[in-house]
Amino acid sequence: MYLATTDAVATAADGRRARGRVTGPVLALGAVSLVTDISSEMVAAVLPLYFVLGLGLSPLQFGFLDGLYNGVTAVVRLVGGYVADRRERHKLVAGSGYLLSALSRLGLLLAGGATAGIGAAIAADRLGKGVRTAPRDALISLHSPPDQLGRAFGVHRAMDTTGALLGPLAAFALLWVTADAYDAVFMVSFCCGLLGVLLLVAFVPGREEPPPARRRARGPSAPRLALALLRHAAFRRVCGAAALLGAATVGDAFLYLLLQRRLDFAESWFPLLPLGTAAVYLLLAVPVGRLADRFGRRGPFLAGHGALLAAYALLLLPTGGRPLLVGVLLALGVFYAATDGVLMALVTPFVEPDQRASGMAVVQTGQALSRLVAAAGFGAAWTLWGIGTALACAALALTAAIAGAAALLPRADDPHGTPRRRTT
Repeated sequence: MYLATTDAVATAADGRRARGRVTGPVLALGAVSLVTDISSEMVAAVLPLYFVLGLGLSPLQFGFLDGLYNGVTAVVRLVGGYVADRRERHKLVAGSGYLLSALSRLGLLLAGGATAGIGAAIAADRLGKGVRTAPRDALISLHSPPDQLGRAFGVHRAMDTTGALLGPLAAFALLWVTADAYDAVFMVSFCCGLLGVLLLVAFVPGREEPPPARRRARGPSAPRLALALLRHAAFRRVCGAAALLGAATVGDAFLYLLLQRRLDFAESWFPLLPLGTAAVYLLLAVPVGRLADRFGRRGPFLAGHGALLAAYALLLLPTGGRPLLVGVLLALGVFYAATDGVLMALVTPFVEPDQRASGMAVVQTGQALSRLVAAAGFGAAWTLWGIGTALACAALALTAAIAGAAALLPRADDPHGTPRRRTT
């Protein structure tokens, strides 16, 4: 398999001029994600309460919807990545995804309390996320020097997380001012999502359109391209590790619900829980990305899942009060800082530049499908066996998954296995 050496050399030459700072397109994409995450996290922060306490859904029903929230993107990620690569229209495909997610907020308004309507609106939001994520990450990788991918993704994720930090605050303020009017949250969320689309159109550069002959020369269909990518052993091993760990990852919403039950605080404080996670993520995303660039991306990725395991353990132990709250939110923040952007930086060296969005989509699809199974399975286990047994099973599964991923992941980020050059 041809690897990204040619592109890497060219990009590295440009990167030497920009060493020590992140490129303009990455910052622009970060601004788009910041605004969009304010929009999405406003909704995400209130949905668990809206479903479980407002609409009276059982843990099994909530588990299905949470799985839908995370897993419906699976197929469209592949399609979005494939179309973006084939047409070299990463910006256009990503923008379509951002627009679809913004419009889904209107669907939440129209659905009222109907579970089916809410599920459809959530599915539309996740479709939008599925379409945009791989082309957006491909744009980040294509506009960054190869040896600074961890930093570039870290900066992007930090800006993205700033939005995640502000979103629940906005939701909390709106619910407080409007006396729990969820419609107000959905409307403001729609406006923020639309602003993100406008920022993308105005400030994110697109790639030049390739000559028609060049486009026609590219042939394989999306499934064939995915299979071709999976023939590369290192890429396949990264995909397998991500999917294995995803199958043992309980969604944040479940952990927040568990915290609320254990600590028995007022429901109005619930939307603020993601703030703790986002604050830790924001502080650590860039330092962890730099560490990953310097010492390798495999270690931080596995350590991040170790932090998630620590969160499970804290919820299983008879710990209470502030130590439990701080410990779980801190562990979740470390988990995201060490895994989200690092996974994309980890897989990038194993994918050709003109197949970058497709390759990232394959990894993200495997992870999304496995998290769908994890969310639905955890909801079912909670309903059938109770929360303690369900969480213990999840902890055992994650322990086994970390061991399996450690065996699967390639030892070197460099596809040629050359020693990593240390940067200053």
